[in-house]
Amino acid sequence: MRRVFFIRHARPDIPFGERWCVGSRTDIPLGSYGKIQASLLRFEPDLKGLNAVFCSSLSRSRETALAISSSPVTIPGLEEQDMGVWDGLSFTEIRTGWPELYAIREHDPYTLPEGAETLEHMAERFREAVARCLAESDGDIAVVAHKSSISTVTGCREMLGWASVSVAEYGVNGLKVTEIGRQPHPGLRDEVCDAMMSAADADDALKAHCRAVADLASGLCGMLTGAGLQLSTPLVRSSALIHDIARARKHHPEAGAEWLLELGYPAVAEIIRRHHDLEGTQLDEAAIVFLADKCFEGERRVTIEERFAGSASRCLTREAMEAHACRLETALQIKEKINRILGKTVIE
Repeated sequence: MRRVFFIRHARPDIPFGERWCVGSRTDIPLGSYGKIQASLLRFEPDLKGLNAVFCSSLSRSRETALAISSSPVTIPGLEEQDMGVWDGLSFTEIRTGWPELYAIREHDPYTLPEGAETLEHMAERFREAVARCLAESDGDIAVVAHKSSISTVTGCREMLGWASVSVAEYGVNGLKVTEIGRQPHPGLRDEVCDAMMSAADADDALKAHCRAVADLASGLCGMLTGAGLQLSTPLVRSSALIHDIARARKHHPEAGAEWLLELGYPAVAEIIRRHHDLEGTQLDEAAIVFLADKCFEGERRVTIEERFAGSASRCLTREAMEAHACRLETALQIKEKINRILGKTVIE
């Protein structure tokens, strides 16, 4: 029995918190978050050893397919539904421009805007395209496509999140759906974190910094656990490895935390959020990552004072200088706590 893995493409480069009508006329590539999301697909055990990977002609589909295959095959007919005059507009624009039709569409997907493709036509050309994928391959395959087109097979739109995996068995009676909308959620071991950082376009220097912070944080966590504190070394290590995953973004701790929360890693998200500005001096996993981050300039180990002396010149306002002084005091207090618990100087 052959299996077909229907994968919805990862999130395209649209703003968080906004909804857009992105059909077959609108070719939006993946954004940073979408690339990270797609990178998790390669760690799905049943997606390793596929005979072939097929995708649509749209960038968001092909870029997702490249996460699991170096040579995905483009097949016409796998594209998203053509949404006519609404294609490429935000839902706010649609609601303003076509209020009555928008209200009807909330309950009746068969009522379409001008120039849109019917569901029947989309379903027919998608089935034909999938049949071609099967005919041109053997064994298990993946079809990286779109929410509306995949739903013509699964019968369910609501469960098809970004980068979700649905599975169908293919035999003499055609396709039989066995799973809908599984979200990739691998454990954040080192190789997964490295793939996520690469997907976020982190350069070698940034990845080296994160590895150095992770090594120190893991070591501290292990020593403190041995001294009787209840801490999770795996959580500390994975959080440290990706603490700067959104470094290129404004307010990068908050942006990185939002990404990891969306991906389903709330504990890691909280540590990333707190790694730059820590509230209080409680000795928990977030405090360990916060302090370890303050022990490096790039990947070079420095004292706390050296690190803060180097960053002081970037504080151009009184508010920034006050925040900088507060972070320094917090770091020094955590350092003293750790050294006192361990009974020796491990952090200078």
